[in-house]
Amino acid sequence: MNILVTGSRGQLGNELQLLAPSLPEHHFTFTTATELDITDPSAIETAIKQFRPDCIINCAAYTQVDRAEDDETMARLVNHRAVEYLATAAAAHDILLLHISTDYVFGGVGNTPFKEDACPAPLGIYARTKLDGESAVRSSGCRHLILRTAWLYSVFGNNFVKTMRRLMRERRQINVVFDQVGSPTYAHDLASTILLILNHPNLADHLGTYHYTNEGVCSWFDFATAIAELSGLSDKCSVLPCHSDEFPSKAQRPPYSVLDKTSIRTTFDLHIPHWRESLERCIRKLDASE
Repeated sequence: MNILVTGSRGQLGNELQLLAPSLPEHHFTFTTATELDITDPSAIETAIKQFRPDCIINCAAYTQVDRAEDDETMARLVNHRAVEYLATAAAAHDILLLHISTDYVFGGVGNTPFKEDACPAPLGIYARTKLDGESAVRSSGCRHLILRTAWLYSVFGNNFVKTMRRLMRERRQINVVFDQVGSPTYAHDLASTILLILNHPNLADHLGTYHYTNEGVCSWFDFATAIAELSGLSDKCSVLPCHSDEFPSKAQRPPYSVLDKTSIRTTFDLHIPHWRESLERCIRKLDASE
């Protein structure tokens, strides 16, 4: 299978690049925004003619949640219109499109994990543009997989784990919100799952929308506390709980965005690691690289 990956400099794209050599039966082409401008339909057509992909994995996204409130034009271009262009091209050339979406499409009201068919209720520009991107994929008629994920982190780029470790080394005390609850996702685990799904012998019978995060539930405060413990920084920095309104932001975050993973687990016979187990693996890699 020829697989074209967009957004290869992001956390997920980098993890896919690490794993690609383990699948010699597939040929991967990894592209950055400079190499493939997915906001340009003609550039997408040129790339399809050049690389002849059987599958496109779209890891590209505008993920700056607060900045999106002031820059809806760019957020919509990347998260909605570009996805629409990819989906239209995928439909025209009979290409499978695997698109990454987000827990933010749900408004966070309730205390039961959201299933794939739960009613969306996006709270801000980022969330609305991601939901519109999903809709564009479905309405295009292309063969597709939409994977919603949440709280992504890795050894690459900027993320909560790396930020917390830096702050814990710089400060004696940090405050972290305890009234936002979800499930962290190690990008390496998500990348592994994507490749496992693409290798599934009956994939054509199981297309659609799925949820993937690591198992377990926590608040950002719980997550930060675990980061401190596993990084050996608990004695150097105190992690204190606080309310979200103590750190006002332009975009409203969902207070509860736990995703139900029953469908993806049973359909593809997955073992999904607990978030703390995966966090420990990531921190070992970060420690080894410093």
